[in-house]
Formats: sequence, C-alpha cells, structure tokens
Amino acid sequence: MEIHLDPTRTPFNLDHTLSCGQTFRWEKKDAYWTGVVNQTAIKIQQRGTVLQFKASSNKLHKDFLWHYFRLDDDLPKIYSKITKDNHIKAAINQFHGLRLVRQEPWECLTSYICATNKNIPAIKQMILNLCTRFGQPIQFEAEQFYTFPKPHALARTSLHELKLCKLGYRAERVRKTAKLVAQGNFDLEALKTTPYEKAKHELLKLPGVGHKVADCILLFSLDKLEAFPIDVWMKRIITEHYSQHFEPEFITKIRTKHSLSPREYQTIYTFGKKYLGNHLGYAQEYLYHHKRCQTG
Repeated sequence: MEIHLDPTRTPFNLDHTLSCGQTFRWEKKDAYWTGVVNQTAIKIQQRGTVLQFKASSNKLHKDFLWHYFRLDDDLPKIYSKITKDNHIKAAINQFHGLRLVRQEPWECLTSYICATNKNIPAIKQMILNLCTRFGQPIQFEAEQFYTFPKPHALARTSLHELKLCKLGYRAERVRKTAKLVAQGNFDLEALKTTPYEKAKHELLKLPGVGHKVADCILLFSLDKLEAFPIDVWMKRIITEHYSQHFEPEFITKIRTKHSLSPREYQTIYTFGKKYLGNHLGYAQEYLYHHKRCQTG
C-alpha cells in the first residue's frame, strides 16, 4: 500500500521522524523501517514523496498511519510559529520533515518510566525484553514480532520476572502503574481531552513519573503539543543558547546540576511557552535531536 504526499503542504521525512528518539520500537533494516504499532507489525519505507508500507493485518489502513505520523499537523505553519532564532532555524533545516508521532498512551507511559536514567539502546532493549516475555507473538514475513504487553499482563507478573527484563528499580514502578491502569483506577485515554496542566498533574501521581516523563507522555501520546520535556540535553541547550533569557544566577545554578528541581523545571517551561508558543513541543524535538546529533 502507498501514501502519496504533497511536499509543499505535507512535508515528511520518515528517517528523521523514527530516529529522533521519541519512540523505541522501530528499527531500520535495509530500506525499510520495521516496528509494531497498534498490535500490528509494519514495514514502511519512503521513496521521495511516497510512503510504501505493508502490515501483518489487513485492518491497518492508510488512515491509521496518516494519524500515527501526524500528517494532519500543518507543519509549514508550525515552522512559521516556532522559528524564533537562527538556532531553531538550523535544526529545522537539518531535520526538515521530522514529525511527532501519536504513540499508544499505555505503551508510551511504560516506555518512558523505563527510560529514566537510561540511554536509547538500553531503553530499546528493556522494551524488547518486556514485549518478548509478556507480549503476544506476531508472525510476519518469516519474522517473529511481539505486541506491547497489556496493563493486566504486567500487573499480574512478579517483580523478579520484570527485573529479568533488565528494568532494575523501574520494575516496581512499572508493576504498580500497570495495576492502577488494569484495575481502572487511572484513565489514560481520558487525558487526551483534559487540559495540559491538569493532565500533567494527574500523571505526576503515578509511580516513576516526574516532570520530564510526564511531558514526554503528554507530547508523544496525548496530543499536548504545548508539552516541553526538559532533560539533560535540553538543559544544555538552554544554558548554551538561551541563557540571556534568564537570571545569571539561575543559569550558573542549573549548569552543574544533573537534575532540575520542580521549580527550576517550571522556570524553563514558562520561558519556553512564552518564547515558542503553543507548539513548543515540536521545537523541543527539533532542538533535542539537533543537539544530540551534534554531540554524537
């Protein structure tokens, strides 16, 4: 199957989108990106303005991928809103067509609890371990894939089994959160229609969810484009390129800190919202990926 794109109205770059660190279950093999989304194994490649894909289920159609890759976002308009300086302009020029994706909220929540204090290869391995041990197998083109485990599957397992997936101290947080969701005590889907601040307040109640993890979940799975995840990379960007917008004492203080206090985090978020507007989540992903690629 194919999706045809108009590059002037719907710019899109599959490689930038799937390699920028926002999602952890896609791998590129030869020309195709392979992943599991919506309990379906997918292989997709981009040839110019055409997306060619095949899936393990006939139920997965073009409309799903259009929604998943946020091809409904008016990216040219977003560029015009967030291009506030030459640094952002350079990031957009280098990774033009990068889009946020709409991840499944439960998978995104669990993934980012696992992501705490880990690099991307380690996060991918933890999630692969979880899927292999607790997910359902999918046979697709002579390859074995696995669905992401449902909340009840992780809720009823033991800490020992979760730790075998290399989760470490995150195992208890994942298990407790899975129980809350499986028992109906936390409604992730309802947060899609909840205002950003209130939705974040609710997420912060979950085990293992701090400000950065909450903002990742809000941005990557709950349609909150005003979320602005601030990790060590973003802290470096702020101190190196935007220090003039803060008190010198504040920059000096956070420059040497590994993590931010809630008040420091909020100070940076307030600047981001004022400077970048309602699509600051897009700006964050471009700045983050640009910095990571420069350093790497």
